[in-house]
Amino acid sequence: MKLVKVCGMREATNIREVEQARADWIGFIFYPESPRFVHEVPDYLPRKAKRVGVFVNASKEKINETASLFGLDLVQLHGNESPEFCENIRRSGVKVIKSFRVGDEFKEEEVEPYHGKCDYFLFDTQTSLYGGSGEKFNWETLLNYRGNTFFLLSGGITPGDAEALKTFSYPKCIGVDINSKFEISPAVKDAKLVKQFIKVIKNPGNKIDNKTLLI
Repeated sequence: MKLVKVCGMREATNIREVEQARADWIGFIFYPESPRFVHEVPDYLPRKAKRVGVFVNASKEKINETASLFGLDLVQLHGNESPEFCENIRRSGVKVIKSFRVGDEFKEEEVEPYHGKCDYFLFDTQTSLYGGSGEKFNWETLLNYRGNTFFLLSGGITPGDAEALKTFSYPKCIGVDINSKFEISPAVKDAKLVKQFIKVIKNPGNKIDNKTLLI
């Protein structure tokens, strides 16, 4: 597992810091009810890291408009978007990540219609609200995933999970999505903590320094 997506970014200086910490993908949330909602284009946008826009039941027109304005490389659909909607967005020229909420058991029948319509899946913790809950789900439920679509693991991942993630060996898992557990305040990440986490994830010989674990 090598890819690290840092989601919920908004401030220009912090975006630059997280990119310098070697984040592969940097996520911007375009859901107005989120405390990390991006109101305007920051003064700095990632130049090396891929730009990901997160949307919840937005219109195709709104997604395309925002993707153009922010130069998005990927669009993450975090609502009730249909397979056909995902495919339509994909045809506009951006890669599509479809998010699924995982509870006590993995439901393959919910995921199956989206194969071939999306580029990636993201598995997050089941909650009654849209967006992240900051809580983990049982990763072992993903043993029941039989699809060929690559996915990212999300849901309450903390700096202290780095060691466990080094041994997380699910064939189709290409990376992790981190957010609130690395924050100083909503939309502001602790760049030093992110950097150390990424260093451990990308270099199995490294270990987290417990002195820096604030969460």
